[in-house]
Formats: sequence, structure tokens, C-alpha cells
Amino acid sequence: MATTKGALTRPDLAPAYQLLIKRAGAALAGPTYTVVDKLKTPPSGDKHDYMSMGPYWWPDPGKPNGEPYVRRDGEVNPERSTDAFDVSDLEAMSGAVEALSLAYYFTDDRRYADKAAQLLRAWFLDAATRMNPNASFAQGVPGRTPGRAEGVLDTFRLLRVVEGIGLLGPSGTLTAADQAGLERWFADYAAWMQASPTGREERAATNNHGNWYDYQLATFALFAREDDLARRVIATVGPQRIASQMAPDGSLPEELKRTRALHYSYFALEPLVGLADLARCTGQDLWQFETADGRGLRKGFAFLAPYVGSEESFPFKELEPHKAAASAAPLLTYAAWAYGDEAFGAAASLAAKARSVSPGDLLIAPYEP
Repeated sequence: MATTKGALTRPDLAPAYQLLIKRAGAALAGPTYTVVDKLKTPPSGDKHDYMSMGPYWWPDPGKPNGEPYVRRDGEVNPERSTDAFDVSDLEAMSGAVEALSLAYYFTDDRRYADKAAQLLRAWFLDAATRMNPNASFAQGVPGRTPGRAEGVLDTFRLLRVVEGIGLLGPSGTLTAADQAGLERWFADYAAWMQASPTGREERAATNNHGNWYDYQLATFALFAREDDLARRVIATVGPQRIASQMAPDGSLPEELKRTRALHYSYFALEPLVGLADLARCTGQDLWQFETADGRGLRKGFAFLAPYVGSEESFPFKELEPHKAAASAAPLLTYAAWAYGDEAFGAAASLAAKARSVSPGDLLIAPYEP
């Protein structure tokens, strides 16, 4: 990023930078988001509790009121994204904080930092609008349950927020009390993740949900200055996530069962890559973890790389093959740098050409041997 900051007019970087500034400008002019604005009230009676609906659940056409809802894997019910729930505002808030903090980093324009701080205070700190640090009513299903363990996945969006807060630091726009309050919020949320039945059930998940749980918990722990907790989480990722989820050929059988098998294969690797990067903070190395029969991150990317550019040939069900490839470029770039692997670098370059420009292109340089 420091190198990028000095080269934003380069033809390969300028489109991503222009898009970032456009998004940051929209965030500057945009609203403040809170959990108390939703139309529905959680079962607790407290609108400060986050509430969302499971994405793949739809009204049962055979029931007068549609309840209990029925599952259609891979097909997102647009009802989830309405003002009745919080997930759209969570997405908007985290995306705005990300764009604003990156724009501040690259421009040193304090306006971006001031707006980001305003959003952070409203969502996490102000008594009238703050979110309670739990996800007890996330991804509920009408007629079935007010919340599910899978709902903990909703808060992966807060990973962007933590990174954004770090970028805002030099601006001084967050006071010492703000910073302490944010660290306390994430400490409390991490405690909820570990102690609640909902959090414990999600931790036990044997697919991408377990990976995202670990990535969130380790990140939030580091932000809350609980380094030992982060170190313990990262220490279990190799034996308890990679070794148990990955087949010897590098595939992820639990993800291959889905109707969007290619998408979920990348989606399961994404938090593992994040954890491998995060492990540098704790003196650990997940990139080199490997079982006796070769299961490890390198094998996982070797399984997927041949399908970059020919996603339709992926031999498992995938409803949206081109969409599924959208996250391939940055993940393969990380893998290329980690292993010095030119084949991963070539696959990442191919994937990047096939997708839309993203501000994320400013965060990691294309692989060069």
C-alpha cells in the first residue's frame, strides 16, 4: 500500500483509485447507519440487537402465510436486504468505513477520516444508536427460529471496520476514549462469540462457517489487545480446519456439495488466507502448514487454479460460474507471493483480467517472480 500510494497515476492502478475515490465521495455524502432504524423489532424487544434473515430461505407457497420458510440453497431471498433487517445497513456501514479509511490513507484528506469516525461512533459507541455486541438474532428464519449459528457469518463485514480503524489512526479523528470504546466493543463481541450457545455452535461448524468464525475471532482479539487468544485460535486452524476440511487432492468436500460449489470453495479459502496473513502478527506460519498426505493451503489453490478462465468446466454444480471467480484474483495473488509460485501468479493475472476493477487492487501488488 505504501508503494501504491506513490504510484496512483499508473495505468494499472488509476482505475481502482478512481473507483475508490468515487465510493468514498458517495460515503461522504451518504447517511449514518444504525441498527435502531430497522422496521422489525428483535424477539428481545431491543432494537439495539442486530437482526437479519437467512439468505436462502423463502416463503413456502403451500402455506397461507408462507411459514415456516423453506430453503433454496444458493438463491438469495431479496427480503433479507430490506429495511426490516440490519444486514444491508451493516454492509453499507462497513463498506463506507472501508472506502473512507482507504481514501484517507491515500489522500491524507481529513474529511474522509472525520466521516468514518462519525459512522463508527453511531454504530458502536453512541448510547442512542449503538449495536449490542451480539449476533443472537442473525440469520433467523420466519416460522422456524429467531436466530441461527450461521448468523455469526454476517459480522465478517466487521473485519473491514477493524482494518479501517487502523488506517484512521494517524488522523487523530478518533479520540483516546473512542479507541478504547471500540476496543471494548470488539472484546465484548469476541467474548459473546466464545460463550454464547450460538457462537459455540458456529465454532463447531465443519465448513466455511468455522473458518470465518476463526478469522473473525482472531482479528477481533488482536484489535482488543488479546494477543494470546488470537495466538490460540490461529494455532488450531491447521489441524482443526485445513486438515479436517480438505481432501488429499486439495478439494473441500463440504463446499462441493453446494449449488455454488466453486464460489464456496473460494469463500472457504478466503478466511484461511486472512488467517495466514494475520499469523504474521503472532509469529505463526499457516502458509506452510501441511499434513503428512499434503493437505494445506498450497494444495487447495492448486486444485482450483486450473479452472481460472474456464469456470464452466468445474466438475461440480455452480449456479453462477463467472461470479464465482470474482474472488480468485486476490487470493491467488496472496498464494503466489507466499509460495513464489508463478503458476498461481499467472492464474491470478488471468482472473484479474476477467473481473471488474476493484479498490482491493490497491491493497496487494500483482505477483512478480
